[in-house]
Amino acid sequence: MVVRNEENLEEKSTIGFTYAWVLGCSLFIVIVIFVVSLLLARSLLAQWFDPRVSNRETQMELYNLALKIDSLSEELEYKDDYIDHIKHIFGGDSIVYETSKEIEKIVPNKVSLQSKSMDLTPLDYQFRKDFEQTEVLGKPLANTRYSELSETFFYSPITGFISEHYDPKKRHYGVDLVTKTNEPVKSIASGTVIISSWTQDAGYIIVIQHSENLISVYKHNASLLKKVGSFVSAGDIIAINGNSGEMTTGPHLHFELWFKGNSLNPEEFVTF
Repeated sequence: MVVRNEENLEEKSTIGFTYAWVLGCSLFIVIVIFVVSLLLARSLLAQWFDPRVSNRETQMELYNLALKIDSLSEELEYKDDYIDHIKHIFGGDSIVYETSKEIEKIVPNKVSLQSKSMDLTPLDYQFRKDFEQTEVLGKPLANTRYSELSETFFYSPITGFISEHYDPKKRHYGVDLVTKTNEPVKSIASGTVIISSWTQDAGYIIVIQHSENLISVYKHNASLLKKVGSFVSAGDIIAINGNSGEMTTGPHLHFELWFKGNSLNPEEFVTF
């Protein structure tokens, strides 16, 4: 190949090649085009035109959704069991576990039940008897264990005066507040309603789960204004006080506080 000047046709440069060189260059260009096409077909073009890619992505999404549904189902079943057992406890019913799996499901830390059937020596038996008869078991825990609640402000559930104070020795795990009839009952803090029903002893009862594993209980109401699963803010009206249930001597509100499974004296945390 000769390159010449346009004006005087003077030879400027020459390029020599053979048929083998042309064939080799052509083959190289074909291979490059083939490789690029294959990469595009496996990546970008496949996402646009290959239905198998979209099917694989859909199947993966369905698999991930199935895993999420399974985990949500287990969490929902756990919460349902938790609420059912809370209802039994506040209703005064005893709970009987049929298998050890049920205990592990409800109780976070598994407790061995074999200790009850162990044979105790006379010395161990006397020590346990003396320990169970001490007054320590009847006293509330020290407030230092509830430092998480020290900086939390609680609304008063209702305006009135206390007719009966907190006394765990008498199995009275709350305070009785006497006030006018049909007074609104307010939530002491933000939380989620886990029980909103009627029991024979407590009448219309509503229980709210707050943060920091705190539970507030409101008994003997005339009517309930919130349903299970409702989120309430601090100070929201949740019920109307009354005189429902068998364990009541007149219109009042029985109010309880529970923290991590332990009853609290409401007078130490709420100003009535």
